[in-house]
Parts: sequence; structure tokens; C-alpha cells
Amino acid sequence: MKKTVIAYLHTHWDREWYREFEVFRLRLLRVFDNVLELLKNNKIPSFYFDGQVSALLDYLELRPEKEPLVRKFIVEKKLFIGPCFTLVDEFLTDKTVFEKNLEIGIKISRDFGCTDYIGYLADTFGHSKNIPAIFKKYGIDKCVVWRGCGDFPSEFIFNGINTVNLVRGYFMDIFSTSMTIEKKAEWLRSNLDKIAEKSGNYLLLPIGADHLGVEPDITEQIIQINLLLTDYEIKLSNPFEYFELVKDNFKQFVWDEELRDNSKTFILQGSYSARTKLKQYNIKCTYLLEQADKLQKKYGSKYDSVIEYAYKLLLKNQAHDGICGCSTDLVHRENITRYEKIIQIANTIIEELRLEHNFKTPIMQSKELIPEYKVISKHFGVENSLLYDTQKIPVTEDFSEIYTLKYYPAVKSDIKFEVKNGKIFIGNIEMQFVRYQDDGDTYNFGAVENDKGEIAEIYSFKNNVIKTSFFDVQVEFGKMINFKIEWDNKLKNKLWQVKFTLKKPVTETFSEDMNTIIRREFDPNYDLRKHLPKERGIEVKTNFAPMQRYVGTQGFGIITQGLTEYEVKEKSLLITLLRSTGVISNPKNPSRSTPAGPPFEVPDAQQLGQNSAEFSVAFFEPQQYQEYINIIFPPYS
Repeated sequence: MKKTVIAYLHTHWDREWYREFEVFRLRLLRVFDNVLELLKNNKIPSFYFDGQVSALLDYLELRPEKEPLVRKFIVEKKLFIGPCFTLVDEFLTDKTVFEKNLEIGIKISRDFGCTDYIGYLADTFGHSKNIPAIFKKYGIDKCVVWRGCGDFPSEFIFNGINTVNLVRGYFMDIFSTSMTIEKKAEWLRSNLDKIAEKSGNYLLLPIGADHLGVEPDITEQIIQINLLLTDYEIKLSNPFEYFELVKDNFKQFVWDEELRDNSKTFILQGSYSARTKLKQYNIKCTYLLEQADKLQKKYGSKYDSVIEYAYKLLLKNQAHDGICGCSTDLVHRENITRYEKIIQIANTIIEELRLEHNFKTPIMQSKELIPEYKVISKHFGVENSLLYDTQKIPVTEDFSEIYTLKYYPAVKSDIKFEVKNGKIFIGNIEMQFVRYQDDGDTYNFGAVENDKGEIAEIYSFKNNVIKTSFFDVQVEFGKMINFKIEWDNKLKNKLWQVKFTLKKPVTETFSEDMNTIIRREFDPNYDLRKHLPKERGIEVKTNFAPMQRYVGTQGFGIITQGLTEYEVKEKSLLITLLRSTGVISNPKNPSRSTPAGPPFEVPDAQQLGQNSAEFSVAFFEPQQYQEYINIIFPPYS
């Protein structure tokens, strides 16, 4: 008896990637015009629009006359959209923003008439263990994943949610090739055999790929291919039918951890350190926007629509090819512009509320010095009370010296800190700055086989400044020891890290993920440089991992401001300060034996010129992390 293959038509739509947003949007017009025409003429039964609504909104902005037709197909369950606003990276997005992603996406898709949702995560670079709980909070009980699964069956329970593993990925573009029907059937048979190994009587087959349109004769092709398949019968349908057909299979395999296994699929983990400036902007904007939202809700919610607008800007930047830093330079310059807009909006809301309700904030601008606030900069300008007054316009006589002040609680550090004999010690932990060659790309750090790296020489420590052969480091003492580095990078293809050497081998870490603490286990003796792939199709396993703002081990904790990657190596915990590379996907990347994208040159990803990095350290246990986070990211009251 033939097995039934439930096939669904889709396109995976990155708003921006190896082409800029407006370029891709013009392609979207052609792709989705065709989809609507096929639906209108009953040439295809349905279309799955990638689990997000932002691409549909981008389309309708230029094709407003198509909205009634779109709404009709959604209500008729021929077009499936949502629940997300956009497909964000799961490790670089915090819980608040991921929830906003669902709130906004569900609100928009419900307005269009959509009622059924799948947590569709077909191309994100691995999956956070905390995502299923957020889906369940919003009434979503189905999930589709791909990257990060090990030797998993097609159906399993992922942290409490029925989840489908796309065994062969989401990109099935065989129907768009010029091969004969016989060759297509042969190719499909081979792939369906592999899916069948992990499936029961029903198989799920995505038909589509990145930015790919639907073939006008897709139905006829499938009819012809079915005549040639002896073991399978392909049926054009949708993922919801598949979930119903296999509903009794999920409980046979349960997984309660994150999905970051790269033995079967690339998880492209070097993207957590590509284009550090994006990550720094992202953390800052996430923090400021959340504080602005909390304050405006406390004082009446009059900025609700503005907050939603700002979150949409942030979510557009958190799409995985955006925040992961693996797009063109022009794409990421537009990301920076969006981030700057978010900062402007958040700061304006906070300052307008502060002036109206007379409260203090962690950072303030004033003509006068304020007790317990330290001067962090000054400029020639106008007091905000005048700038935000809608009944006045500042004139030349209003300008004077304005201080930017930051609140510092009067807490003395009891952490022993020494710089002696060319070494830095925090308690009994040695801190070093190290640098390695990087022959990789924006997706993966490209390790060089015998690279022993360089260690910065420590020259002196005077006036709270450590002078090294790499850069100067400003040190500030409080409840935590704070480090700030600003330097002019003149080197290409390098990985820069700060290294903390502890008493014992690092076998476990605790780090922030979706505003909670997760534990990871490591083999401290694993050396990726001894396991670089020699065969095609392999991405090297590494001891690098993503983080949000905190990582710790052995009672030692590190809070960073936009440094989102760490590494475990023997007794050491290392934080990536900067990773310089100059190509989206290097076909000769020693850490990944197959290209992961186009080999476009991206000079901006070298991050030459002025760079900065900030991190703080102290001795505390993981359960205390929020207390220390609040020192660096104080909540506004």
C-alpha cells in the first residue's frame, strides 16, 4: 500500500538577506501575484505563507487592491498566515519581544480572518527550549522545526508541544527545475525514502524554497509524478491536515531541551558574533523600549500605538538574517537606521513622561549636577524641559552646557582586583585578551587548524585604565567590576575574545535565554580545530554558544551589553568581543564544508574603525543573576 505524502505549497520569505528589502519586495509582488492567481483559478488548493504576516503587509502596501481577495482566501482556509509578525532569531530575541511578535502577529492575522496557527520555525538557526511555553501561552499547540534536531523522528513533543521535524528541510524546489518528470520522480523518491525512515504512514513534504514562486503547472506535475511513484502518493494539502493525521504519533518521542544539534543540519552558530554592533544596538533597543512601555502603561497607556510601531521596527530587525548579521552591507545599514529610530522613540516617551510626572531615571540630562549621579558626557545644548515644550521654540540664548548624568548606587566593591607582573586577576581568576585568525564568514567562525592565537601584553594599570598591546581598557568599580573597551580596529578576519581562567575545567554554564536561566553541559577538552570537517556537508561541532546578557559558571558571573556569544575551553570561559569577516558565505570556510549562502563580499562585516565592548563581572550564583542584571540594566520606575 502506498504511503500518503501531505504536501504543502509555501515560500520562505526573508524580507532582506542577499538582496535589500525593496529589491526582494519587488520579487514578492511577482511571486504572490502568481499565488493569488493560482488560488483564484483553483489551480492549487492552498498556500502557506511562512508563519508570518510582515511579508503579506509588505505586499499589500503596494497592492492594496488585492486585500479583499487575500481576506477571502484566508477565511476560506486557502491562505494561511501568522502567528508571528516576522520570523525572529530565537536566541537573540528576549521573551518580551518574542511575546510582542506573537501579540502583533496574531492581532493582524485575526483581523484578516485567520484562526488556525502553527508555530512555524522552519529556518531559524536552532530552537530555544523556552519557545514552546510562549506558544502555549498564546494558545498555539503545534510547532514545525528543522535546524537543530539530531536523529529525531518526524513527530515528537518539544517541551510540551506537538512538533514536526522537517527531516529533509523546507526547501523542495525540484518542481522548478528543468529536469524531466522521470528524473524529478527519482529525486523525490530518494528524499521521500529518507523522510519515511523517520515517519509513519503519513509523510510531510514542503514544496517551495527561499523567495520561490509556485510553478503554474504544479498540480499537473504531481499527477504525473504520482504515476511513477510505487510507494508514495502525493496529495496537495496543508500542514494542519498532517497534524491531524499523525496526532497519535507525537508522544512516542519527547524532548525537553533546546535544539542546537548540528550533526544533521547546519545551525550557523557563528552568526551570534557576526556584526557585533547590531547585537549591541539590539540589546539597547530591547531594554529601552521595554522600559518606555512599562512607564507609559503606569501613566495611562497613551503611547500604545507608538510602542507597537516601535516594536514592529525592532521585530523587522530581529528577523534571523537581519539580527544574525548575514545579509548585505546595505541591509544592515538600514537595520542601524531602524535601531536609531527605536532609540529616539523610546527616549522621547521616557523623557516626556519624566517631565510630566517628575520622576528620576537612570540616565538624565541636566544643566545642574545631581547628587548620586556621575557625569558621563557633556554637550552644548538645550534643557529637555524646553525641547519637549510644544508651546516654545529654543533660541540661541537658551543654549548652555548640558550634562548627561548616570545614576551610580554608592556600593563599594569587595572584589579583589589586581594587575601585576603583566597579568590581570579578578579574585583568583586570571583575565586575558586573546585574538585568533578567522577564515570564516558571517555564518560560521572559520577556525585555522594550528592557530594558537595571540595574547595581549599588559603594559600598565593607572587611573583605572589598563593599557594592553590590543587596546586600552577602562575599569570602573562598584558592586560589579565594569570594563569598557573602545578601539580602532585595523585588522581583518580576526576573532577577539576576553578569556577568564577558573580553578576547574568548565563542564557546565548557566546563561540567559528568553529572560530565564538555562544550563548547558560541555566537554571542556573538546578542541574544534582537531575536528575540522574533511567531507562535504558537515558543520563542525563547537564549544561556542549563544547568550543574551548573562553567562556564568563556578560562582562567577558575566553581564554583557550586546556581546552575545561565549566559548568553553578547558578551564576557561571566553566572551567574544568582536569577530571580523568579509563575506556572507565563504565556500572555503574550514569550519563548514559546504556553502550556507551566496559568497557576496560584505566589507562592513570586517567592522574596521571604531568599535566598543562593555561587560561586567562579579562573584554570584545563577539564581542571583536578575539582581546583577538590574545593576547594568536598571528598571525604570
